[in-house]
Amino acid sequence: MAARPEALHEAVLDWYAEQARDLPWRRPGTSPWGVLVSEVMLQQTPVERVRPLWQEWLARWPEPPGLAGEPAGEAVRAWGRLGYPRRALRLHAAATQISTGHGGQVPSSYDALRALPGVGDYTASAVLTFAFGARHVVLDTNVRRVLARLLHAQPAAPAYQRVSERASAAALLPGPQQAPVWSVALMELGALVCTPRRPGCAVCPVRDWCAWRLAGQPAAARPERRRQPWAGTDRQARGRLLAVLRDRPAATPAVSQAELDLAWPDPVQRERALRSLVADGLVEALGGQRWGLPR
Repeated sequence: MAARPEALHEAVLDWYAEQARDLPWRRPGTSPWGVLVSEVMLQQTPVERVRPLWQEWLARWPEPPGLAGEPAGEAVRAWGRLGYPRRALRLHAAATQISTGHGGQVPSSYDALRALPGVGDYTASAVLTFAFGARHVVLDTNVRRVLARLLHAQPAAPAYQRVSERASAAALLPGPQQAPVWSVALMELGALVCTPRRPGCAVCPVRDWCAWRLAGQPAAARPERRRQPWAGTDRQARGRLLAVLRDRPAATPAVSQAELDLAWPDPVQRERALRSLVADGLVEALGGQRWGLPR
């Protein structure tokens, strides 16, 4: 049965007030820079892996000019083993643009945020909402799944429905005072309860109105895509090579080819991985068969 938006708002917001995780970037007083850093770090990465690194990052670089004033390689080094290290380069580039073009302050307009390196629609919308309290639609994977099930009886949200998803999300968005909390509450509901596999429908605050549950939880039309294995892949080879460079002290950054050769046994795959790291701007050739992080 359909529910009035106000009933959904009350149910989800009450649930969030009781069940929300205490995450440092959600705490009062977090700067817009802190929110931006958290959103970039959380892309395709579990919360518990992000939490300690976010705290270290903000302790070292509490504002964008601090990061912009250091070599890009330091951002890669500080990124550690979080994964997808190009995000570190994008954050460094964004910090530089914020410092030179916005007086060192994260901009508060959608267009200015979208113009920052590595900032797409979701990240810009999230920063506007969570850092500046804007009334803006925020669509991440969790929110899309919750709305697909709640409103359309679909087990997941197909990519081709982005326009209709945005319209549905906008129609449910409450007023300015509640909108930011509603957005983060929907994300939390998708992360903790309305999960991709084995959703906790019995404890879901909107179970009585969920079209997917009332339809008998129909399965996806196509099986979910399997994740690519990690062991032996080029991604693992890249990670091993980058770890050698990242673990080298900043005072002596050069790494010899012989050291990289020890990091991965297959010479063909090693060379391919190294070339891709150079192409991505994560590694620089220093001459004389030596390599280092970007300067």
